[in-house]
Amino acid sequence: MEFKKYYLVLVTIILSILSCTNSKKAAYFNSQGDATISSSATIPQSVIRSNDLLSINVSSLNPEATSIFNTPNTTLTPTSSSPLTGATVQTTGYLVKTDGNIQFPVLGIIKATGLTANQLGEQLVKSLVNKKLLVDPIVTVRYLNYRVTVLGEVGRPTVINVPDEKISLLEALGLAGDITIFGKKENVMIIREEEGQKIIKRLNLNSSELFQSPYYYLKSNDIVYVEANNARVASATRSNQLLPILLSGLSFAVIIIDRIIR
Repeated sequence: MEFKKYYLVLVTIILSILSCTNSKKAAYFNSQGDATISSSATIPQSVIRSNDLLSINVSSLNPEATSIFNTPNTTLTPTSSSPLTGATVQTTGYLVKTDGNIQFPVLGIIKATGLTANQLGEQLVKSLVNKKLLVDPIVTVRYLNYRVTVLGEVGRPTVINVPDEKISLLEALGLAGDITIFGKKENVMIIREEEGQKIIKRLNLNSSELFQSPYYYLKSNDIVYVEANNARVASATRSNQLLPILLSGLSFAVIIIDRIIR
């Protein structure tokens, strides 16, 4: 019985060593004390790309004349669901085709790619006024597929739909269940596509400089990847291989010693 107690104590020590992590690296902004930080981070304007789904709403003093412009040309049911409710919602809007154009009522083919939502709205207002279709129209353009993807060492890797077109990196991580104890907070990767190029940026969530980073707010289709730390790698490799062997050896030793004593 005495050897069995030693066995249990030894197993506990081994498991503690294998699961040991640096508590300093596990905390956000661990070196930041009380302070007032002036944030220079601005909410980025996403540029419309092919396959984007847009909501375009037109209003004016003449509701009857306006109604024809509020009939979208595409109805889609997205495969993703709301991260908060889990419900699947049918989405209706203007699909940007592979050639970068949308088909807008009366105005016909409109070039959308390369413009921000505000710029497209201004262009539509100008066209409606120049063609004398509406007087003092107001056009609001929004993304219906504004989403970011969070992968890696987080509680719930997921694709997050962003209805208000504004989300910070910290908000995205929170909706994904936060970084696990095995995630590297000092080396979070952002993958962003702009002008046909993929931009990769690594951020340190232990530093207050994050609040001034242009990557603090995410753009549509950004990918956030949280890398696993050495503890996770070790637990997935050496621990999985050596721990069963070690425990089996200890069990065998306890049985032999117990029989010798008897």
